[in-house]
Amino acid sequence: MVSVRRASRPSYQASPSVIARKRVYVLFILMTGVFIALIFRLGWVQIVKGPELHARALEQRMRPVPVDPRRGTVYDRNLRELAVSISADSVYAIPAEIRDPVAAARQLASVLEMGQDTLLAKLTTRQQTVWLKRKVEHDVAARIKEMSAPGIGVAESGQRFYPRDTLAAQVIGIAGIDNQGLEGLEQLYDSELRGVRGQIVAERDATGKEIPEGEHSYAPAKDGNSIVLTIDEVIQYICERELERAIADTRSEKGIILAMDPKTGEVLAMAMRPTFNPNDYGRYPSSLRRNIAVCDMLEPGSTFKVVTSAAALEEGVVTPTTGFYDAGHIKVEDRTIRCWKAGGHGSQTFTEAVENSCNPVFATIAIRLGPETFARYVRAFGLTDKTGIDFPGEAVGMMHSASRMGPVELATSGFGQGISVTPLQLLNALCAIANGGTLMQPMLVREVLDPSGALVRQFAPTRIRQVISERSARQLSAILESVVVNGSGARAAVPGYAVAGKTGTAQKPERGRYGDKRVASFMGYAPANDPRVAVLVVLDEPKTDIKYGGVLAAPAFAAVMRDVLRYMEIPPMDVAGAPTQQLASIVATVPDVIGKTNQESLAMLRAAGFGVRAEGAGDVATNQVPKAGSRVAAGTTVVVYFGPEELYDLEDDFVEVPDVTGKTLKEAVLLLGARGLAVQPEGRGIVSRQQPSAGAAVRRGSAITITLEE
Repeated sequence: MVSVRRASRPSYQASPSVIARKRVYVLFILMTGVFIALIFRLGWVQIVKGPELHARALEQRMRPVPVDPRRGTVYDRNLRELAVSISADSVYAIPAEIRDPVAAARQLASVLEMGQDTLLAKLTTRQQTVWLKRKVEHDVAARIKEMSAPGIGVAESGQRFYPRDTLAAQVIGIAGIDNQGLEGLEQLYDSELRGVRGQIVAERDATGKEIPEGEHSYAPAKDGNSIVLTIDEVIQYICERELERAIADTRSEKGIILAMDPKTGEVLAMAMRPTFNPNDYGRYPSSLRRNIAVCDMLEPGSTFKVVTSAAALEEGVVTPTTGFYDAGHIKVEDRTIRCWKAGGHGSQTFTEAVENSCNPVFATIAIRLGPETFARYVRAFGLTDKTGIDFPGEAVGMMHSASRMGPVELATSGFGQGISVTPLQLLNALCAIANGGTLMQPMLVREVLDPSGALVRQFAPTRIRQVISERSARQLSAILESVVVNGSGARAAVPGYAVAGKTGTAQKPERGRYGDKRVASFMGYAPANDPRVAVLVVLDEPKTDIKYGGVLAAPAFAAVMRDVLRYMEIPPMDVAGAPTQQLASIVATVPDVIGKTNQESLAMLRAAGFGVRAEGAGDVATNQVPKAGSRVAAGTTVVVYFGPEELYDLEDDFVEVPDVTGKTLKEAVLLLGARGLAVQPEGRGIVSRQQPSAGAAVRRGSAITITLEE
């Protein structure tokens, strides 16, 4: 057998030159692709992302130093400053510029009175700028500047200062070290008051050194706007002064005095004790910063009877002369509701029941109204909703719902037990009676001003709803006036003025039961025929044997109202013998009594139907207010100033000029007028200069120029 062997094919092998040529082609293609990709990437970076990367690089080279704006001023209604910003120095560091943080921390520790470790941590932080210490003393700032340490600087910033210290502290609130509002109106209006922070920026290299001819920029801070409150500094001071006296006299735990304009809802004063100093608020417990007039509730007690009375008059359940009989108690289901007077008041009209603050009568009236109607009027007076006042953290009043209000709950609610309201809600309800039946929204801020003083925004009084008719409001106002004239509010009377008001004494609930602790209160308004101001006084837990509001709170109300009416220059009126509404409609001419003797002056004024109040010691009338010939309401009290006869010697053409420096305009006018001299005032405030000077002899009738300054 013959074997056949196949010849194998020879394998093909490329020559070295061909292989080399292919490798060159592949490498060329790869390099071309990489080159094209680099071109595209370069274009993307340079053209598309160029502006963004340039900005980021610039940001890394820039070292900003913040510039704080000046926080806006808080003014009272007459543009008196209540909170201002003053300049203060703060020390900052730029960590990137500090070459030896350990040495810098050691050097700064003694100057800033800070721990070296604390400073070192701040100096080595990765932030661009860091505050080392805020609000340093001037001498400390001067020493830091003298050190000229790289990366350490001093920046001026604003510091909040309250020039009136504790005045209206819980209303204004506080601002923190970083120029931010923390509490009160400072917090609520922080966006207006804060302003916009600025900065100083300089371009620096990687070592932190400033680049010559580098970019520099300054973005100025925008100062904050200012706010003008409805608070009147003088009325606020009067309320705080009398509240301190009342608390000291009664040894109460705390107290509140509120004053409002019944026609507009503007809060004129909001005083609370105990209080704190916002310039050093860290030394006081935080509880003292709470605005208890807005944020806390209390049982109103008998002051709430004005709401029950308004509902009863409006619904026709009673009239001022409706008769009641008080046996000293009333039985409601299984409960006995007792009168504060043992044996009761016997037969009395509705007006007398309000004067006597008789609980059984008001329990009866509430039951006659029924739960639905009673609850509707409580809601209408705004006692179960927020008032809408521009203040943070306002509380809401509470009461039983109509569906869950049984006869006992309804009866006790009628005289203010088992109901909780805020002091502000209570006074606002009274204002609705004083102004003719309209519920207004309380307000604390009137205007917002820009840093130049131009008006940015103005807040107008807001009418919420008509609660009762004007007729019912007039009837109730006359009854509340009778409470002061004939009833439990006698200690709230202000001579020369018609005052309407209501006393209140509430038991404080403790652990679900009523104990021995009391809240004594009084609220009212004046003048009763044309109310200009309403005031609420609350004394919490007085430590006296007698705890009635008519005994403890009413005198404080009278003291406040007397000074406020005088400050507001509301002329006194004599209401003896005629209702206030009738006096306003009878106009009479004031006779001239200057130069008359004491007896002659009094006889002339009384014969003309005017009341008289004598001031000074002497036999001859030297001045009178209102002036002779004035057309005023009959019954107005005329104030007559008497002096020695030699002050009114008509035979003598020359008089000696008295010294009026340091006196108010009104005091200066009265003093100069008593000597027959005219007044030419310039400016406002207190008399600082006068021309001719004190002691000079001038002709009677001469004008004395007085310069007044704030």
